[in-house]
Amino acid sequence: MFDKLRAYFERSFSLSDVEFDIMKREFTPRNLKKGEFIHREGEVTKYGAWVAQGIVRSYIIDQKGKEHIVQFAAENWWISDFNSLNKGEPSLYFIDALEDSEILLIDFPSMKKLLAAIPAFAAHFQKGITTHTASKERRIIASISTSAEDRYKDFLKSYPGIAQRVPQHMLASYLGVSPETLSRVRKQMSQKK
Repeated sequence: MFDKLRAYFERSFSLSDVEFDIMKREFTPRNLKKGEFIHREGEVTKYGAWVAQGIVRSYIIDQKGKEHIVQFAAENWWISDFNSLNKGEPSLYFIDALEDSEILLIDFPSMKKLLAAIPAFAAHFQKGITTHTASKERRIIASISTSAEDRYKDFLKSYPGIAQRVPQHMLASYLGVSPETLSRVRKQMSQKK
């Protein structure tokens, strides 16, 4: 897992062996079975997770018992409830594995240690937060102003490969449409080809 982590970071910045040794000490490897939770709603989030292999999701369950998927995280993606992690408040999210997955966990004190010790990591982290925030804003705007077909096309463009790895009802939940609507959109798109 750590070789994958180093390759991930070195796409953005160089790491010396000493810096990477510091980094390795702050992460905890964990294997998740399909359906296993990183944490549940109401628990205080203890870790951010980087996905080395597999796919993980975060979601909420509304008062009617309906799931609303907020994020999918496949290889080289981060997932957590960063608000809960940072503030120590109970999480609003469930986070679990959709496939058997290999993840690396980092707690908030360890993250702060790495941000202070490795300036390039701090710059990478800041860029990631900015990108994540912009993505969330685009998704909110799209959910209120674009068609289901356009949202699906954007998902396929932004996250190639994930649509084939998650059940249709979960993808529909992420897109904010019913499974029937997503099925209709897929059918119409296939007929246009």
